[in-house]
Amino acid sequence: MASSVAEHRHAVTHMLRALDALPAETVPLRDARGRLLAADLLSPLDLPLFRNSQMDGFAVDAGSVESTPVTLSIAGTVAAGDAGSTAHVAGTAVRIMTGAPIPDGADAIVPVEDTTVADDRVTIDRGRTVGEFVREAGSDVVAGELLVAAGTLLAARHIAVLAAVGVETVSVRRRPRAAVITTGAELVPAGQPLSPGQIYDSNGIALATSLEANGAEVVSVARSSDDVTQFRRLLDDALANADLVITSGGVSMGDFEVVKETLQPLGGQFGHVGMQPGGPQGLTMVNDVPVLSFPGNPVSTLVSFEVFARPLLRKAAGLPAVVAADLPITRDLTSVPNRRQFLRGRVRDGQVDIVSGPGSHLVAGMALADVLIDLSAETTTVSAGTHVQVWAL
Repeated sequence: MASSVAEHRHAVTHMLRALDALPAETVPLRDARGRLLAADLLSPLDLPLFRNSQMDGFAVDAGSVESTPVTLSIAGTVAAGDAGSTAHVAGTAVRIMTGAPIPDGADAIVPVEDTTVADDRVTIDRGRTVGEFVREAGSDVVAGELLVAAGTLLAARHIAVLAAVGVETVSVRRRPRAAVITTGAELVPAGQPLSPGQIYDSNGIALATSLEANGAEVVSVARSSDDVTQFRRLLDDALANADLVITSGGVSMGDFEVVKETLQPLGGQFGHVGMQPGGPQGLTMVNDVPVLSFPGNPVSTLVSFEVFARPLLRKAAGLPAVVAADLPITRDLTSVPNRRQFLRGRVRDGQVDIVSGPGSHLVAGMALADVLIDLSAETTTVSAGTHVQVWAL
């Protein structure tokens, strides 16, 4: 008897549970975007680090510009990057640039557009109150305060503040390391001529890019014939470096099912899941590394990844979950009884239409889709306009 999608997903979740507790690793800040922060980061210093000007203009004491217009002598110039200057003298003005340190005793900045300069004197047309256009030290964050919390998925805005306080490296959750093995004597890599009966291997690169798009680090992509010895050697190489191995092909009921033949004696569980496409599935734990075995037809492989692997990998990487949407379908359709259907669809103007037939070999049709239409095993007919559940690809 076939297991349900929910039952198989539960088994996969249990087998991949260790991915949620991968150790931390230290990476350069430049490489930290999209990574999950492993520990709280406290600010090592104040931001701003010193009182500085928010505008190009003149540093003054506010009491000297209460009544305007007023003309003051220019006592000096402070540029961004200067170490500072002598104390401000009341009744004078210091030319100052954005980000430059404000002289002690000055308590307001007059923007340059409110002034007229002649020789070494400046006429101020509009007065300013204490603190205007002054950035006080620590007004953004004080040393010791929480800057970014553990569990944050680091984005450019987090990288910016960490760089601003001088952080060079950060501790992040290690990405799941995944290996891919495709199987089939008929498979040929791109760039080589095809002999009769051969096809190009699309599953290797499709699985690798799917893994990377969902937070995993791909450590190897290999291709095996239907020879058990070769497959076992490639499997051992993958197991030595990966937290997860995904295979495609070799799991059905026919002859030359190299994955099933190799892994079943190691405790692998192979059977049929009540879904279309992607019915034949396998699960094996080898040397404490989970091996997910998907069917070899290209659409079956991709749908299997979306249904079983993608949610768990995104969770382990701290990426947001993909949430289903309910949209009206544009046409009547029928569905195979007792099988959960994952049809390929495309969203247009708030509706979803089918873009490909149900065949698991229709990889060009899969490329036209941007969602999977998820029909329950109990559904046999759907009328145009009925809302259906869709998952973004």
